[in-house]
Amino acid sequence: MASFGRYATIALLMFAGSTSAFAAHLHVASALSPYATAGSIEARAARGNVVAEARLGWLYLNGRGVPQDFYLAAKWFYRAAVQGEGFAQYQLAMMYNKGEGVPRDYLLAYMWLNLSASQAVGEDGDFKTRMRDAIASKMTDAQIKTAQRMAVGWYRAR
Repeated sequence: MASFGRYATIALLMFAGSTSAFAAHLHVASALSPYATAGSIEARAARGNVVAEARLGWLYLNGRGVPQDFYLAAKWFYRAAVQGEGFAQYQLAMMYNKGEGVPRDYLLAYMWLNLSASQAVGEDGDFKTRMRDAIASKMTDAQIKTAQRMAVGWYRAR
């Protein structure tokens, strides 16, 4: 029964971390209509603005001002994540963990979470580290080592 409580806590943290706390971080709320806001964000994202790419991913993930579309959310998060944007790396990791818009892949989930956690500070860093460790609990030691090598390789290639 104790292990059920641990898994329930992890699930709640994953759910809570992927919505409201990060919406505030991205300043998605606007006085404009959500559709006008989405349109202006999409225009900036199309020009390669990394913050706009992450915001647009969040809009698609949550269906704010655009139809909810996990595939497009993953696409925009990926574009920002490969440029080193920590929020996008975290969100992309959660999508790989859940198999939303992308195939479920714990190696990639761990890798992106490891990269996101490495640049986070304070409580945000602690939270992302706990999420990474929760994903690691689903993996073998060999898979964890592979995911760690993937993260180091990605970082060095930048």
